[in-house]
Amino acid sequence: MDDGSHEGYRGRLAPSPTGLLHVGHARTFWTAAQRAKEREGILILRNEDLDPQRSQAEFARAMIEDLHWLGIRWSEGPDCGGAYGPYAQSERRAHYLEAWWRLREGRFIYPCVCSRKDLAQAASAPNEGDADNDDEPVYPGTCRGRDAGAIAEPAGVNWRFRVPDGEAIEFRDLNLGAQRYVAGRDFGDFLVWRRDDVPAYQLAVVADDAAMRITEVVRGADLLKSTARQLLLTRALGLSVPDYFHCELVRDASGVRLAKRHDRLSLRHLRGSAMAPEKVLEMAGWP
Repeated sequence: MDDGSHEGYRGRLAPSPTGLLHVGHARTFWTAAQRAKEREGILILRNEDLDPQRSQAEFARAMIEDLHWLGIRWSEGPDCGGAYGPYAQSERRAHYLEAWWRLREGRFIYPCVCSRKDLAQAASAPNEGDADNDDEPVYPGTCRGRDAGAIAEPAGVNWRFRVPDGEAIEFRDLNLGAQRYVAGRDFGDFLVWRRDDVPAYQLAVVADDAAMRITEVVRGADLLKSTARQLLLTRALGLSVPDYFHCELVRDASGVRLAKRHDRLSLRHLRGSAMAPEKVLEMAGWP
């Protein structure tokens, strides 16, 4: 696995084809594009079609068309190729298996056999999670003492990363400033591989950002806590740490952050209503 060492600015757009892009995506991706342009750097597009049950080819086509309509261009991607492809996560399994194996050999991860009922009961426990964060219930550690033994493939059980309880994970976000999360309190042992043999988001993005030599990750503020998890993975794998720039979230008229279910605020709908790209960016709060 490439350690991610690099020269020059490399940013990325990393949409998931599980629905249509909306105004919130427009703000984040336009920000990423402008930061790459200002630094005379390279911008790539990565299709994060990791989940085979939710990802759809029609949404993958739509995201490329809608981003082009918005005025965003990239130098590498699934539509134009590049030196660090493939640029679709569904085609990058070998990279994720290598990362999984390294984590297994380093005893950073363990097999988890908890059922959905077990996890649902944990999820029903009181917590103080912020609805704008990518919160998941803190895993109670039921399987933490399990050893990988002779297991040579990840399929069949969930695999969790064993977080260093009590360690403060600190980083400076280039937009939102100093951030601090305590492992075991703010987040627990998290998934890196699912029992249905699908790599988890946290593992995939860390492996891909390193392999594609990304120097700065621009994304929404709802993923701030994921940065703490990903820093632990990056350290365990011995990879270079990119810079992080998290954008404020775009909200609807009632103050709820936008999601892909907000069809009327999708780029596809706004395009169809003859709205100009400049007006969409204005709606997104771009100066």
